[in-house]
Amino acid sequence: MNASDDDREDGPTQDHGEADRTVIVSGFGTQGAPVAPERAAAHNVLPPGTRLGEFEIVGLIGEGGFGIVYLAFDTSLDRHVALKEYMPSALAARVGTTQVQVRSARYESTFRAGLKSFINDEARLLARFDHQSLVKVYRFWEANGTAYMVMPYYKGVTLRDALKSMQKPPDEAWLRALLTPLVDALAVLHAANCFHRDVAPDNIILLEESHRPVLLDFGAARRVIGDMTQALTVILKPGYAPIEQYAEVPSLRQGPWTDHYALAALVYFAIVGRTPPPSVGRMVKDSYQPLAKLAAGRYSDRFLKAIDHALAVQPANRPQTDRQFAAELGIALDEDAASAGKHGATAAPRRGIGWISGAACGLTAAAALGFFVPKLLSHAPSAAVDRAAKIASAPVPAVAAPASASSAVIAAASEAQAAPALAPFTPADEFARIVSLADPSIVVKAEVPQPRAVIGHDRLRFSITSNRDGYVYVFVVDPANQYLQLFPNELDEDNRIGANKRLVLPRPAWPMQAGEPAGANNFIAIVSSAPRDFATLDMTHDSVFASLSPEGQHAAAARRTLTASPFAGVPSCGSAAPSCPVAFGAAAFKIDVVHSSR
Repeated sequence: MNASDDDREDGPTQDHGEADRTVIVSGFGTQGAPVAPERAAAHNVLPPGTRLGEFEIVGLIGEGGFGIVYLAFDTSLDRHVALKEYMPSALAARVGTTQVQVRSARYESTFRAGLKSFINDEARLLARFDHQSLVKVYRFWEANGTAYMVMPYYKGVTLRDALKSMQKPPDEAWLRALLTPLVDALAVLHAANCFHRDVAPDNIILLEESHRPVLLDFGAARRVIGDMTQALTVILKPGYAPIEQYAEVPSLRQGPWTDHYALAALVYFAIVGRTPPPSVGRMVKDSYQPLAKLAAGRYSDRFLKAIDHALAVQPANRPQTDRQFAAELGIALDEDAASAGKHGATAAPRRGIGWISGAACGLTAAAALGFFVPKLLSHAPSAAVDRAAKIASAPVPAVAAPASASSAVIAAASEAQAAPALAPFTPADEFARIVSLADPSIVVKAEVPQPRAVIGHDRLRFSITSNRDGYVYVFVVDPANQYLQLFPNELDEDNRIGANKRLVLPRPAWPMQAGEPAGANNFIAIVSSAPRDFATLDMTHDSVFASLSPEGQHAAAARRTLTASPFAGVPSCGSAAPSCPVAFGAAAFKIDVVHSSR
C-alpha cells in the first residue's frame, strides 16, 4: 500500500536526492539487537502458488522491514489484487510454509502492538473510506500468527518519477488538478480525526490511464514499533515533515496543518526541484525562500502565497482547516467530504440483486402497458467452468521484485515499455475501468442502504449524488450476464441531477424486487456534464429497459481503447450547442441477491 517507506530504499532524485528519503533517527542499542531487516526479509517471502484463503500468491511486488506486498489472484472474484502481509522482519520470522513466529519472547509485546496497529490503525481505518484518491482496502484478517490486507492492484507511476521525467516544472493548472483530489482526500481523513503524516511524491501514484492521484497508506505499524523500541524514534522525510513530527511537544500538536505542510512541500519541490529546508533547522535559523519570490511571474501570486502560508514553521501560522487551505489555493472541496469522513460513507459500496422489475402496479400492470419485463435466464453458466476459463485466459502481470518497494501496490509504467494490452472483458472489470477513466473533479457517490437483498422479499434501492449538475446514467449486469440500461428508461426519462442533491432509484413508478438468479449484480452510475449517447452499443429498445446481449457486449468490448470505453458513451449536445463538455464522473457498486437473510 504505502508505497510505504518502511518498504523502500529510494535512490537520488533531481537535485535533492535525499530529501524525500525516510530518515530513521536513533537505533537499537547493542544489547539484544534484532536481526537486521535487510538480511531477514528475503527469507520471509511467500512463494508463488501459496494460498491465503481465496487469494493465491502470484509474485512479489515489494518487501521491507515491516511488511511484504505480493501480487495475488482473487480466485473468488477473478481479479488481481495487492496483498500486504504484516512481517516486521527484525522481530519475527517465517516458520514452515505460512506461519509467522516472534523471534524471541522479549519482542512479543512489540510485535503484538505492531500487529494491532496494522489491523486497527491501517487496514481497518482505510477500509472505512472509499475516496477515489485514497488507497482502498477490500478486506483484512488475522491468520498464521500475523495479519493481511487486500487492496487494488494499481498501475501507474509515482508522482516522484512523474516529476523527474518532466523537462520543466509543471504549470499551475497541472498542480491544481493534482491538488484538488488530494486535498479533498485529506479532508475526508481529517474529518474522521485521522492524519496521514507521510505525504510525499513517492507516496502518491498517478494511475496509468486516468492520471488520477492516489494517496497511499499510513505505515502505522512501523510507527508503533518504533515508539516502543525507541529504535525508530523519528521516521520522517526531512524536507516534507513539519516541526511537530519531530517530537511530542504539547504546544506543537499535530492536525490537518501537519499534512498541509507536507503537501505544500511537495508543490515546492515540483516547482523548485528541491524541498524546503528541514523544518527542525528552520526553528534555529529560517533559510526558507518564499515561492512568491522564487517563482513570481510563472504562477499566480495567490497560489504561491497559499503554498508559502502552508509552509510556515509554526503550526499555528498555517491554514488550520482543509476548507481554509483549499480556499487559499483557489480549489473547491467536495461539500460532502466532511460528513463522509465522520460517518465512514463510501463512494462506491463494494458489497453487492438478481432482481425482478415492474411498474408501480407490479408485473401485470407493466405487461398491460405493453412494456417487456426482462426475463431472467433459467440458469447461469457453470461457475466453476466460467472461473477456470477466466483464470486460464487472464494475463499475469510481470512481478519481478523491484530493488525497492516504492511500488508496493503499483506496477510502475515505464515510458520505454510497450502500451499494455487491455485485460479480457468482463462487465464488472469494465465498470471499474470506466471509474478510473472518469474526471476526478466530478465526484459521484453511490450509497446502498441494503447491500444484500432477499429474493422475493426485498426491493432494490440505492441513491446517487454528484458534486456537480449533470445527467445520470445507470447500467446493471445481473448474475445471468443480462446487461441493461436501468436509468433513464421508457418509464422515467428525466435523468437530470443537481449538485449535491440526492437522487434515489429506482423511483416509485418502477420498483424492482430481488429475484432469481442469486448472485452479485454489478452497477455503474455515470454523471455527465452533458447528455450522453450510447448508440454505439446498439442496445435493444423493446422493453422498459434497453438491453445489450452478451454478443453485443463483446462486440462493444472489441472497440475499447486504453483511454476510452464505448460502455461510457459519448457526449451529445446537439448541433445548436457551440461546444459540448466531455467530462463525466462515475461510481461502480454491487448488490448481492440471496435466497435467505441468514
